[in-house]
Amino acid sequence: MSWVPPTLTVIIPVWNEAPLIRDAIACARRIADEVIVVDAHSPDGTASVAEAEGVRVVQAPKGRGPQLRAAAAVAQGDVLLFLHADARLPASARDAVLAALADEQIVGGGFYIRFLPASWFTRLLEPLNSLRRNLTQRYYGDTGIFVRRSVYESLGGHRPWPVMHDYDFSGRMERAGRCVYIRHPSIYASARRFEGREIRTRILWLSIQSLYRVGVPPRLLGLAYRDARGSPEQDSAFLALARARTEEPGR
Repeated sequence: MSWVPPTLTVIIPVWNEAPLIRDAIACARRIADEVIVVDAHSPDGTASVAEAEGVRVVQAPKGRGPQLRAAAAVAQGDVLLFLHADARLPASARDAVLAALADEQIVGGGFYIRFLPASWFTRLLEPLNSLRRNLTQRYYGDTGIFVRRSVYESLGGHRPWPVMHDYDFSGRMERAGRCVYIRHPSIYASARRFEGREIRTRILWLSIQSLYRVGVPPRLLGLAYRDARGSPEQDSAFLALARARTEEPGR
């Protein structure tokens, strides 16, 4: 019997992402059989923009952990790919994921992350993120985590936490079976969270990670986390750069 490629659902968790969501949906449609936007009752009309694009919109309590669980519960795809609203994948990402999953021993994985606009800080951060991933077998959601739905369900999905839900899930996924780390193509994420506060943001995340490792509850750690939103100029710059990277072969 010939191999039948699995269907792919892209899940996009959002909170006040009206400036980016239309483009995020267009990106997701290039690689997905199904796109689900999971909103947390954003006051800026994100859900209305997504609905106007014709994708399924799910409402859930605020926090990426609860949001991802809610969307995964209604997803129809054989594979779930969690894509942040400020991250972009080229169309070739679909072939890369399906090629990896043609090996039945592979349960999931993620992508090498590059930040836009690039800076001295992001050029340093990208290889450090890759090193951490290789050493700890854990990574964050901005790497475009994907997983077989059957494996996701068997693991109980994401914990309903405001932070560290992806770090926790990737660790459990890695222990459940073989995972892949796709370097080509890469995923491109906005550097909006760093611009003007590079060192402060890095120290904050290292502190949250360290406190999590010594047992501080993620719900408490979430009090120290602030959602990063870009200015209109930052969002426009990211979108222009991301389109150039994801629409040109070999970039």
